[in-house]
Amino acid sequence: MGIVTHLLAAAAFLVQFFSGTADPADEICLSGLHQSLVDPLGNLKNWNSATFVNPCQGFESLLQGATCDNGRIYKLSLSNLSLGGTISPALSNCTNLQALDLSSNNLSGPIPPELQYMVNLAVLNLSSNRLSGQIPPQLSLCFYLNVIDLHKNHISGEIPVQIGYLSRLSIFDVSNNKLSGPIPASLGSRKGFNASYFEGNSGLYGYPLPELKNRGISIASIVGIGIGSGILSLVLSFMAVCVWLRISERRLVNEEGKISQLMPDY
Repeated sequence: MGIVTHLLAAAAFLVQFFSGTADPADEICLSGLHQSLVDPLGNLKNWNSATFVNPCQGFESLLQGATCDNGRIYKLSLSNLSLGGTISPALSNCTNLQALDLSSNNLSGPIPPELQYMVNLAVLNLSSNRLSGQIPPQLSLCFYLNVIDLHKNHISGEIPVQIGYLSRLSIFDVSNNKLSGPIPASLGSRKGFNASYFEGNSGLYGYPLPELKNRGISIASIVGIGIGSGILSLVLSFMAVCVWLRISERRLVNEEGKISQLMPDY
């Protein structure tokens, strides 16, 4: 009797595993992301409300670009699909997500700070889009992040020092953006991080990028400009004094001539 009970329990689990409804949080996540995206080529045809209710069949997903694990969305890979629109903050509801790849699309707008709630996220690839705004320091709360790839966007501002707190981070590529300010020492000195991760940001400086003397106006040039400006000021001042003395001399001569004319003849 006990064996039969265990078999029935196992069968019930399998039925629920393969045909049960999805986690409500995943449904909110997928629905919100779909609403924020523009799909001009129709690549996300099966992304609809009916599928969002139950997107997983065990480890298989009914959604293009989605991978499931134990009935929940485990990975989203929607790269190079000509997708437009923005990244929805609703993505934060996919708390089981470990890899998010939205690279090589036409996404714009900011990176939502709400992504901090994706506590299992290990890979974040948003490269080759048109994203703007700043890097959210809240990403440092995604403790399992191994990869942050944001290269080739329009991201501005400084690199948050909090990103350096991610001890598992092995790739942090922010090249070809509009970043400025210093590279946090905890990132610039990290093993495996090289200049290629940071180049292409005209206002960014610090190791491992080349020193200032090799970037833009060198220190020697700045000093030279300063010295040249000083010499030019001295020359102009000297010329002004000479002109003033010349004018004063002429005035004195004229005054002496007038006085001599007024003097009586003896």
